[in-house]
Formats: sequence, C-alpha cells, structure tokens
Amino acid sequence: MDMLVARNVAVSADLPIGTVPVIRELDFSLPPGRVLGLVGESGAGKSMIGRTIAKLLPPRFGIAGGELMFDGQDLVRMPGHARRALLGREIAFIPQEPLSGLNPVLTIGQQFDEHLKRIAGGSARARRDRAIAMLDAVHLTTPAELLHKYPHQLSGGMCQRVLIAMAFASGPKLLVADEPTTALDVTIQARVVNLIREMKDRDGTAVVFITHDLQLAAQICDDIMVLYAGRPVEYGPATDVFSAPGHPYTRCLQLSNPAMSGPRRGLYTLPERMPGLSVLNELTGCPFASRCPNVVEACQDGLPPFVSVGGNRTVACIRSESTAGIAPPPPATAEAPDLGTPLLTATGLSKTFTVSRGLFRKTAVDAVKEISFELHQNEFVGIVGESGSGKSTVARMLCGLEAPSAGSLVVAGREVGDGSTAAKAHQRAHVQMVFQDPQSALNPRRKVGSIVTQAMEAAGERDWSARLARAETLLSEIGLPPEAATRYPTQLSGGQKQRVNIARALCVAPNILVADEIVSGLDVSVQAQLLNLLLQLRRERGFSMILISHDLSVVRYLCDRVLVMYRGEVVEAGRTGEVFDAPSHPYTKMLLAAVPPDDPTAPWTPFADATEAGAGTAEVAAHG
Repeated sequence: MDMLVARNVAVSADLPIGTVPVIRELDFSLPPGRVLGLVGESGAGKSMIGRTIAKLLPPRFGIAGGELMFDGQDLVRMPGHARRALLGREIAFIPQEPLSGLNPVLTIGQQFDEHLKRIAGGSARARRDRAIAMLDAVHLTTPAELLHKYPHQLSGGMCQRVLIAMAFASGPKLLVADEPTTALDVTIQARVVNLIREMKDRDGTAVVFITHDLQLAAQICDDIMVLYAGRPVEYGPATDVFSAPGHPYTRCLQLSNPAMSGPRRGLYTLPERMPGLSVLNELTGCPFASRCPNVVEACQDGLPPFVSVGGNRTVACIRSESTAGIAPPPPATAEAPDLGTPLLTATGLSKTFTVSRGLFRKTAVDAVKEISFELHQNEFVGIVGESGSGKSTVARMLCGLEAPSAGSLVVAGREVGDGSTAAKAHQRAHVQMVFQDPQSALNPRRKVGSIVTQAMEAAGERDWSARLARAETLLSEIGLPPEAATRYPTQLSGGQKQRVNIARALCVAPNILVADEIVSGLDVSVQAQLLNLLLQLRRERGFSMILISHDLSVVRYLCDRVLVMYRGEVVEAGRTGEVFDAPSHPYTKMLLAAVPPDDPTAPWTPFADATEAGAGTAEVAAHG
C-alpha cells in the first residue's frame, strides 16, 4: 500500500478579491521507503503541500477538494484530535530553519525529553537513553553532553541533526523535510542527506523532500514533482526528469544553475516573476506563458492538460517536444583583471579571540592564522570552507569591522590594520560589504531610496533631491525601476532586497565589494539574476570583489581565483578552474566530493559513513 496518496487535492485562499486557488490538481503516490522531491521557485506551493499534510494552513486558507490519504486514512476528513495524534509519531517534520524549530530557552535534553514524553511516554531514564541513542545515530559526538547545551551553543548543522534525530525518534512512517539543507555547508549538507537516506532505508520511511536545489534533488529523490504557481507541471522518475526535462520551466531552472564541470556556460535568467495569488484568477492560459521561451498563441487558450512523455512521466505543456531546444546563453564576458599594483594586500593577517570558559578561565582562540593574499583591480576572489573556518572573520577585518591581532592589511596603498579612525574612514571609502541576509540588513522603517543612499547621509548630504537622483541611478544599475525608491523593504521579493543590498554598497563607488553568502538560500532563478548582475556591474564599474560562499558552483562561475580555508588557515589557493579541477589538499578534495554531481545519473557517495567522514577530517588535520 502507498504510504501517501494525493488525488486531485486543491487548496484555496479567501482573499478580499475573492477565492483564489493556491494548490490545484495535485496528484501523486508515495510508497514506503521512497523519496518524492518537490521543486520550484518560492511561491510555487512546495511548503504549502507540507502544511496541507499537517493541516496547518494559514488563516483563510483551506482544503477545497480532493483526497489526501495517509496509510489508508483520509487526512482531509479526519477529526482534528486523530490527525494531531499522528503528527510527531507517524508523520514527522524537519523544518527549514533549525534554530526556529528549537526553543532557545530550553536545553536540547529538555526539548528531546518533552518530545519523547508526548510520543512514547516511559520513564525519564528510558527517555534519556533513547535521546542519547538517537543523537548518536545522527553521528553527533558526545551526545550525553549535548543534552545539557542550548541551541545557540550548537552550529546550524548540529541543530539540523538534532531535529532529524527528534523526527526519527518515533520511527515515523512519513517524513516531510522542508529545505533541510538550505544554507548549510556542502559537507554538512552531504551528511544530512546521508542520514535521511540511511534512516529511510532502515525504517522504510516515506519521505517528502522539499528543495530548490535541483542537483541535490536528483541525487536523493526517487521521483520529482516540479511545481509552478501551485500546480504540478512535471512529474516522474528523478533521473528521467532531470536527464531530459519535458517542461520548459524545468529546463529553465536547470539552465539557471551554474555547473561544477564542463566548459563554463552562461546562466539562463527567467524574466519577470511567478504570478502571485492576486492575479491567478485573471490568468486564462498557461501560468508560465509570460516567462516561457517556447510560448505560442495557443498557450493562452487555457490550462495545458497533463500529457504523457514516455514511461511514468507527465508534463503540463502543449509544446513539450520543443523543450530540449532551449539552450543556455553564451558565457558572460568580463574584462581581465589588471595584475599590476594590487588594490588590497593581506600579509600574515591573524585574528585571536578570547573566549570565557568559566568564571575565572579564559582561552585564546585563533580564528584566522597568518593568511596572505592579494586582490587586484577587476578581480573576483572566492573564499570557501566550512562554518568556523574563518571566512567571515576575514571579511570583517577587510571591512574594518574587526581589527587584526597581527599582520598587515593594505587597502588602496594605505596600511589600515591599526583600526584607527582615519584607517576606518579610508577603508569605508574603498571597501563596502554586502551582507548575507537582506531581511535583517535592511531597515524595514526606511524606504529603499533612503537605504541605498545611507552613505551620502553619513557624509552629511541633506539635499533629498540629490539623494533621490542618486538612488534612482543606483536602482537602474541593479535592474530595479526608479519607483522602487519609494517602497519599503517588506514590499520587495527576496531577490529584490538583495539587489537593494548591493546598491547600498555601491553608493560610494567603492573599489572593493566583500560579499558574504549573498545568494545563500535564494531560488536558482533569482541567484542567476544576481550572479549575472555582478558580472555586468564589473564590466561597467570595474570593481573587485571578495566572495564568501559555501556554494562551490557559484564560486566556479564568478571567481577568477579561490582561497580554501580550514581552521583559520588557507590550505590551498590558485586559479579557480585549476583548484576545482585538480585539487591537491585533502580538505579541498573533501569539499568537492560533497557537491552533488551535475549528471543526475552519476553516483554520489560523499561519505560512505561517519567513520569515513571522520577519517577524512583527521587526514586534513594531519596534512595541515
């Protein structure tokens, strides 16, 4: 018997403009021990399907029709108390944000005990033993000690593994994993995926895996459902869907993602945005028509029917035979770096922090150890490595947010490592930072025009007309309309907010941008727009950039050179293509092995088990 079956499920929302379809024509079957992947851009309906399974829909949202069967039981018509009894026991969830899924004021042990007490009962000793066993099963070291720690004392990957351990503690029949690896390091992502694989194989658990990472979905999922504007547009075996996409949307998403192998190609950028709820009722044809490269007049005649394209695959497109003809754009060209006098030179740069280990005990921690590198005019340099390797500390020193403990830092011909007021002013004039999370970096009470010209305000500019003119110029450069200057950040999409973040950094025309994980967690379509924008701005402005990223394919696409950091040290450096194609350090090899391959049919076994992963880390330490 299939563990989860959807038959023509529909979800609608009651809005002031009327009743709007949110999910429609949802049909799939998921047997035990298999993984169904849900992919698509933000707003496609992926997470809404997970909320529909739990029946935790937002206010004014409701299931409008169809059947959703779990292990032979109808979740739609099931009484509330019966459905709640399933959640956490037979149906488990892994949320996207690990820190939001854990209570910050309770220890891991308290939260695990509360969870086990609700789903299984038993004595406190038995619950503690079960918690330790489950934390050990997800390869967390010293699980007994972890029980006494709070979420903020753990890394993001450790918190995610705690949530996986809690999800599998009851031996669920169904697991819904909502973007469980978003923004995690590639090595942690690989271990999380291995854990889900291991546990679903051992327990026969059916898994709904929600992700925007197509390469990852191709490796972990048995079947794929591609969603667009709340409707499935392609459904079938994962290897078939990604080897030869039948729907133009699937093909465009593939071409929006930078590759880790083969010749460098351009990234396809989808125009406009997915239609929102306010306009869905007004659409008379295919919702993807306004963005589709294969659109014809007949696409406006109504919703395209589902057609078979061979095997067990269905596609909602009247021109699926033309999908293979959608080609990537040519590679973006960029002016070669000027390898004359460097714009920035770091020599023996180090940073040591003092960490309290108790009331009277303090320990010195070397976050960055004697790193040296140069950045030239018009050059993009990537810094990669796991969390805790020292990447962000380097970024903060380059921007003057942290003073180096030792070493020399020269920016535009001046030593700035002393942290003096004059040095910081010089750094701000030449180096600007683009922060990772625009949601927290942009003041929600300020309009966009005010945000992007904050540097002018800090310099004493009081003429609003001059600031507004500058804001409109900057917005035009980053691809936003001038009227965006009068909007608030909450009125923008995630990609638009990140563009505003970039525009603010460009206001003072800096020579150097320091970009810290600026495309982390974004849809591949929005990511492609931002990556191409940065290359365009480099051609037009001629600035240099330090890019910090855990996404190695992004670094391969953008950067001329790369620095690989491990435990505060640069363990390998060189031309990006040379380092990634023929790595010499064991740590670089481990990072690259943790990236899912471009070929959906290629095997991917980054870590056979925890022992092998630990051995790899030991080898790195010995080599370093």
